[in-house]
Amino acid sequence: MLEEKLEKIKQQLHSQNYKLTPQREATVRVLLENEEDHLSAEDVYLLVKEKAPEIGLATVYRTLELLSELKIIHKMNFGDGVARYDLRDDNSEYHHHHLICNNCGSVDEIFEDLLVSAEEKVKNVYNFYITDHRLSFYGICSRCIDKVNVEDFK
Repeated sequence: MLEEKLEKIKQQLHSQNYKLTPQREATVRVLLENEEDHLSAEDVYLLVKEKAPEIGLATVYRTLELLSELKIIHKMNFGDGVARYDLRDDNSEYHHHHLICNNCGSVDEIFEDLLVSAEEKVKNVYNFYITDHRLSFYGICSRCIDKVNVEDFK
């Protein structure tokens, strides 16, 4: 499965006249191997460094920016000032949504599109063609809810 996804990304790069260099491949492999995580550039760099010790942080940043520009990955910010990266799923009709805990900082995902009717309304009322959307909920996660006073976060 990983090799199939890697080949697909290689084809996406080639279609835009880019090559899957060894440095880009190492970066993409780290993203594929950690799909469930929302890695920062520094996280990606530390993991890539284990596979390719010669790679530099600037190379990882450039690769992430290129992959983001080519819409192979999503660049996200969860309000902590740190860009995080998530592989796009072309098989999915929508982008998944996030639950961000204000207490522990965890990020959980919702794999259900909660915005179908809102998108339809925006399309019809405002004559606006939507290409993508993002939805993040901030609050207290189920792991923290019994450990904190929720009123402190209002």
